[in-house]
Amino acid sequence: MPSFDIVSEFDKHEASNAVDQANREVQTRFDFKGVDASFELNGEVVSLQADVDFQLKQMLDVLRNKLIARGIDARCVEEQDPVLSGVKARQDVKLKQGLEQADSKAIIKLIKDSKLKVQTQIQGDKVRVTGKKRDDLQQVIALLKGEQGPDLALQYDNFRD
Repeated sequence: MPSFDIVSEFDKHEASNAVDQANREVQTRFDFKGVDASFELNGEVVSLQADVDFQLKQMLDVLRNKLIARGIDARCVEEQDPVLSGVKARQDVKLKQGLEQADSKAIIKLIKDSKLKVQTQIQGDKVRVTGKKRDDLQQVIALLKGEQGPDLALQYDNFRD
């Protein structure tokens, strides 16, 4: 039976490249001259450090643009609250990977409500969709990519015929 997996992932190497590019841009931008501003990637968390709060917002835009340019969906970025302490401002940005249980259940409910003839099951941090016809699976992908789909960074892989 044809099947595919719904996952939410990003390429860690591309994320590292995007952070490096963002660091280079911040170091060369005119409005950041004389400012100690930097990005640091630790696992799935990017730490932003600058002198004041509004510079963090500018840095966040730079980071988001670099991630998008490297093929990473902007919906996987989860901003934490900025921490302001006297001379420095810090903010952590978490890059979400994997589907949480609640998100998986919402995806399954959306597929079931569409009355398509497919079966779904949760397998860890991904959702497996199987059906008798390849067309049904393509309709599921179109449904999730459409306006009714969840506001998540979803990828569809492991497509088997």
